[in-house]
Amino acid sequence: MLETTIAGSLPKPAWLATPKMLWAPWQHTGEALADAKRDATVLALKEQEDAGIDIVTDGEQSRQHFVHGFLEQLEGVDFAKRVTMGIRNNRYDAQVPTVTAALRRKAPVHATEVRIARAHTTRKLKFTLPGPMTIVDTLADGYYGDRVKMAMAFADLLNQEARDLEALGVDVIQFDEPAFNVYMDAVKEWGIEALHRACAGLTCKTAVHICYGYGIKANVEWKQSLGSEWRQYEEIFPALAASRIDQVSLECANSRVPLELLGLLKGKDVLVGAIDVATDMVESPEQVADTIRRALAFVPPERLFPCTNCGLAPLDRTLSYAKLRALTAGAAQIRRALGA
Repeated sequence: MLETTIAGSLPKPAWLATPKMLWAPWQHTGEALADAKRDATVLALKEQEDAGIDIVTDGEQSRQHFVHGFLEQLEGVDFAKRVTMGIRNNRYDAQVPTVTAALRRKAPVHATEVRIARAHTTRKLKFTLPGPMTIVDTLADGYYGDRVKMAMAFADLLNQEARDLEALGVDVIQFDEPAFNVYMDAVKEWGIEALHRACAGLTCKTAVHICYGYGIKANVEWKQSLGSEWRQYEEIFPALAASRIDQVSLECANSRVPLELLGLLKGKDVLVGAIDVATDMVESPEQVADTIRRALAFVPPERLFPCTNCGLAPLDRTLSYAKLRALTAGAAQIRRALGA
């Protein structure tokens, strides 16, 4: 009950990549980089276990970016043909690769990371993949000419990848879809269908992570423009409740999301973000417990999983792990109160 987990990413050690930034440059190349990624993954698992996290991840230590880490190994995506494009409905500009030919996965992309992670923890293991809608919002299309058609092609490749990772011992496959909070009509029209295609045939738990983004300037400013209540979830939660996805991961800590919206996810596991990734303040266990307690008014305890709002990658490492300890301490308070 109240098993803790994280959205996915953790800060990278300074000896692996430049600290406290997204798209952080690697500090090594070749075999030295592969060794550093392996060491960082093992360290991330150990520190999650030390903090008391129940369902751990690889911390995305082998990826510069949660989307591009998957795209880099696909045929049909040209990273030499980068263009500047507005993403998340032009919230900010990014240098993105271009799809120039039919998409194909040459081999499993993340099998090495999963083998390393599975060999170094006995806890439940979650692995994160970018969702189809977020992928097509994070690159340029120079081949398909149709956003939905391209998303479905990516969904098929994601399904191949997810099946391979499940076979290696992953307990939860999570698809990250921050774009779901931007293109709400498209979520209902084809986004959930693409997710179903991506998770077809899986027997492990499946999750979708939908947040308001990393704690970067563009996202913080966007949140400030959303008014006194953030009700994006209200438009998509009923469709997700009717979907075949097992779990929904969302943002609650220090947000203006009305918690009664969680009641729209009846029948789903809910990963309740109880750690704010956009502040350098470390939550107290009591603050975490308060978020969980308020969420329990709408989600039964056996379906509630205390989590982080989003990835912790851009944060200071010491700060990040202090937040993880607060997460587990707050969850422990509620377990004791429930007699669990």
